[in-house]
Amino acid sequence: MIYQIDNLVCLGIKKGMMSDFEYDKNLSLMIYNAEVKRNVNCDLYEKKVYVRKCIVGKGEDYRGKVFTTRSGLTCQQWWSKFPHDHRWIPTATNGLELNYCRNPDGDRIGPWCYTTDPERRYESCNIPQCKDEVCITCNGEDYRGQVDHTVSGRECQRWDQQYPHQHIYQPEKYPDKSLDDNYCRNPDASPVPWCYTTDTEMERENSEVRVEKRQRSSFTTNCFRGRGEDYRGKVNETTSGIPCQRWDAQEPHEHPFYPNTYECKGLEENYCRNPDGSEAPWCFTSVPEMRTALCLQIKRCADDIEAEDCYHENGRNYRGMVRKTRKGITCQKWNVNTPHRTKINPWTHPEANLTENYCRNPDGDQHGPWCYTTDPKTEFDYCAIKQCAAGNLTIHLVEFSECGKREDRIPRTRLRIVNGIPGNSPWTVSLRDRKGNHFCGGSLVNPRWVISTKQCFSSCYVDLPGYSAMMGTLFRDPQEGEPGVQTIPLTKIVCGPSESQLVMLQLEYPAQFNERVSQICLPPERYIVAEGTLCEIAGWGETRGTGDETVLNVAQIPVISNKECNNYFRGRVRENEMCTNSFQAGIGACERDYGGPLACQNRDCWVLEGVIIPMRRCGHPGQPNIFIRVSVYVDWIKKVMEMA
Repeated sequence: MIYQIDNLVCLGIKKGMMSDFEYDKNLSLMIYNAEVKRNVNCDLYEKKVYVRKCIVGKGEDYRGKVFTTRSGLTCQQWWSKFPHDHRWIPTATNGLELNYCRNPDGDRIGPWCYTTDPERRYESCNIPQCKDEVCITCNGEDYRGQVDHTVSGRECQRWDQQYPHQHIYQPEKYPDKSLDDNYCRNPDASPVPWCYTTDTEMERENSEVRVEKRQRSSFTTNCFRGRGEDYRGKVNETTSGIPCQRWDAQEPHEHPFYPNTYECKGLEENYCRNPDGSEAPWCFTSVPEMRTALCLQIKRCADDIEAEDCYHENGRNYRGMVRKTRKGITCQKWNVNTPHRTKINPWTHPEANLTENYCRNPDGDQHGPWCYTTDPKTEFDYCAIKQCAAGNLTIHLVEFSECGKREDRIPRTRLRIVNGIPGNSPWTVSLRDRKGNHFCGGSLVNPRWVISTKQCFSSCYVDLPGYSAMMGTLFRDPQEGEPGVQTIPLTKIVCGPSESQLVMLQLEYPAQFNERVSQICLPPERYIVAEGTLCEIAGWGETRGTGDETVLNVAQIPVISNKECNNYFRGRVRENEMCTNSFQAGIGACERDYGGPLACQNRDCWVLEGVIIPMRRCGHPGQPNIFIRVSVYVDWIKKVMEMA
């Protein structure tokens, strides 16, 4: 009979008999017509003491497999009386197995053993203290040691359990935090690693891990990488232009991020920083009504590798030998199906010269040569090849199909987007972080796919467990049980072509369409919206005091030409971007609207023409709004959905 209860395993060993204990972390629960209870003929061993490679206290419960002393001598078997006679007798409970180092008498030096050297009776094994393991950076966010007791000696609660204390840090939601077993970790950027305790009277407590306050080795000042923990620039206002509060001040907002507590986080003056591992640099604002805001106007550092070649037109005739993607990932061979099953290969496209794993463009993708990648998480990507000479957008006037339907509702109150009014936008999605908080918008373009902006995520390889898309509600924080609300986990992120700033997010299962949830139409490739067309933006973002802070907001704004837009922005608007006027009222997208739709109506159909991206200031009177022009990337969007 084999029982497994949580992390306890019983192998039916009779008392007095010895057996090597082998822990299988993948062992499934096996109970055959039996009650789960303690077997009177065996002892239940916790796996922890068998896998721990360091000791707690004197190491009396150490059950590791070290069998050499500090000077390198081999240990004598505990059952043997040669070369040294002794009084210890192995039992099923004292752990004196084979010749492993143990501490049966509670010696202050820790685990020891009798040696096989007749001249040396016994010696310490020098097993390190778990608390002596040192964090390598800052506040111990990178600590991956095995300390499982707090500074007061309390045992830690397992991260995958909700008893005795309920918490949000489930390992499956935070795979990058290494929330293994009940080891002390720092998932929330606290001053030191900590854990929830098994003491019902003490929820959480710091560990006794010794932390070295080492600075990170490299910083950025003009852009930020990843989540921006290393950003040390001097931007000191939010995306919407609100001045930041000083980190050493507690007004208007009290906070725990004291500069002297977080010495290595660069909390100087009132500069945007990221001391807690948020999605991007942020700050407490100087406005009492708004506690925190992101600083997404800071550019992300380019993560594309340098182009190794160039192609003409769309690269369909490219026959070079580049074989890596723009991110530096090696291409998969066209004639193999590992790690990705190829829908385009030498047999389907014999004229495309699909040899080896060279970058090609067999389907005429307008963004250039591409390849399947050897990264199991990235099916395909564009290559480290630039266009020899850029082409211009062409205008296509077309008729739209039946799509983008909605039931319009009468506005009653002012809502979120700056100077917006309420409206119905059933394709607008609320992206939720691991804590369930709204952080960005998105647009449902397929039952399984959402389009948003890359600025909302730390990288193209962010771990998505715990992230979700909420749809079917007008409220930012709907009440539990509200009818029609759908919250679907995100399972995949795909970054768009270089300079697109777009991402596609795959849902774990399809959204169910109804009067509250529907998909918006995609425009024809390279379609340009006519100047003066009245379009809508929608989102749950910041209103800067102009509306209700809890519900969806929709605002109407007219499209203007890129030529007119460039008169304001001095030629910085590109052909893959489009603009709308803001009027003098200052209508525009703001914090947490980013990634949401610019929807334009064609007859009775709504079409996703633009995606909201961060700007220097939001809703500023007289300043045009800039969006990513979706029509430039329709072929990429369709390819992602077809290859999934």
